[in-house]
Amino acid sequence: MKKVALTVAVLALGLAACETKTENAADNAVENAAEADANAATAVDNALDAAGNEVSNAGEAVENAGDAVENAAENAAQ
Repeated sequence: MKKVALTVAVLALGLAACETKTENAADNAVENAAEADANAATAVDNALDAAGNEVSNAGEAVENAGDAVENAAENAAQ
């Protein structure tokens, strides 16, 4: 009878350990998914910032080209 009780106790502890590991794995999966979403949002934000910078740089390049044309016209007139 003691062997049966011991076997049942060991099996119960084993099942409890498995359940805890399963819960931890599920919690980790949720946390990892949330972190991945946050990283993706940050990557999108960075990409939008970079695109905005490129648009700004292009506008400045157009302005610089206009200034160069104006300077060239003034120099040619002198």
